[in-house]
Amino acid sequence: MGLISSTHAISRYHVEGNIEGSILEEVRDALIKNAIPKIESEYDEISAGWVPVESPYNPDFEKFPFQFGTTFLFSLRIDKKSIPAKLVQKHIAIEIEKKKENSGRDFLSKNEKSEIKEMVMDVLMHKMPSIPNIYDVLWQYEEQNLYLFTTQKAANEFFETIFLKSFKLKPIRLFPYTIVEKKSKFTATQKDRLLTLTPFKYLR
Repeated sequence: MGLISSTHAISRYHVEGNIEGSILEEVRDALIKNAIPKIESEYDEISAGWVPVESPYNPDFEKFPFQFGTTFLFSLRIDKKSIPAKLVQKHIAIEIEKKKENSGRDFLSKNEKSEIKEMVMDVLMHKMPSIPNIYDVLWQYEEQNLYLFTTQKAANEFFETIFLKSFKLKPIRLFPYTIVEKKSKFTATQKDRLLTLTPFKYLR
């Protein structure tokens, strides 16, 4: 679900650290350097990178804007090839029967079956198109706030990895304890007290 959807699933982050030099130039360079490849790989199972919100299938950050005031807005695109298990089984069975007929044998060794499976996976991976998934990102640089518009575990993990790689800044997922640590105005003593709290089970 994207930024302009009627409903949202949002993961909140605190951005640890600051960019040295020109913020706009550094962010633009990082987005361009880590944009998703324009030419899709025929063999990569997963490909991920940044894309403009306005043009997720043409990752041109020179043409499409990503800065709006003090806010950066762009998207993470994850392209994934998913081959149905039954399709793999079907083609493996076909190739095994072909191998038996050509060799004149009634059985194949374990290694031969493994080779057939690798060959089938390679062929299907080559033919199978990638399915794109797009997740909008809103980054309030001055406030060190970062929002990823999804709560999917795999997407969050990809996002955290590529964000750190791109900007050399660590995104820290916000939940009650990290909110207290990174966003509250509590004193150090108050924070220490909160971190020692344990859940209380109330039974009526």
